Amino acid sequence: MSSQTLEETRAELDAPRSGFGHALRAEWIKLWTVRSTWWTMSALIVLGAGLTTLICWGNASWLASSDADESPGSFITWGMMIAQVCAVIVGTLAVTSEYGTGMVRTSFAAVPHRGAVFAAKAIVVCGVLFVVGTATAVLGYLGGNYFLDREGIGLALEGDVARAMYGSGLYLAALGLLSMAVGFLVRHTAAAISIVLATVFVIGNMVMLIPGELGDFITKVMPGNAASSLVAPVSFNPEALGAWTGFGVLMGEVAALCALAWWLLRTRDA
Repeated sequence: MSSQTLEETRAELDAPRSGFGHALRAEWIKLWTVRSTWWTMSALIVLGAGLTTLICWGNASWLASSDADESPGSFITWGMMIAQVCAVIVGTLAVTSEYGTGMVRTSFAAVPHRGAVFAAKAIVVCGVLFVVGTATAVLGYLGGNYFLDREGIGLALEGDVARAMYGSGLYLAALGLLSMAVGFLVRHTAAAISIVLATVFVIGNMVMLIPGELGDFITKVMPGNAASSLVAPVSFNPEALGAWTGFGVLMGEVAALCALAWWLLRTRDA
């Protein structure tokens, strides 16, 4: 063995191994160095805060009248119902974009423990969506409450209203994690986004057609419905699960899907 080969081998042995901190930093860089993240986050803020402000502006006078059959608290986070589409896209693209380009093989070569890659992606995606989601809900509250205040029905940022602000961030983080898990399962951007959006928006409403108590139960525990009370001071659906009960149900569903995605990630080829 030549002296050059010995030196190269020694250098490889002495090189620092990639730890979980390196994986976190890599996932952070990968998330923010693609234009789709910036566009999607911008859309999340515009839709979440902008639509809440617009809806409150358009309904403030009606909500203040005696004809109103809804609470102002049902509208103060209204835009977050649409902004959740952006959370689905962010969570999905964090996974499927790498499978689409083949870069996932590089990620697994740099961090052979695939579970660490999964965990690092989950922490980064959930952390970003929680912060952006909470900030967006607060912006929507400030804009929407301005018009509610003008009609004398403004809401103080306390109690259930304050809970709805960070609850919106928690819900978007959970939805991003759910989308990540589906992304690892199907490895295709369009398919993963379609599956999650269909589950949240379409199937979640269609199950209402199932008669009896079974239909009521399934409707309450669907991912898009379970945490509906968490993201609004007053839910549009009085039969919905309680705020933290519903969030617990949602997190149980997300955890089960993540466990399946984690197992498949470690057992099948990249």
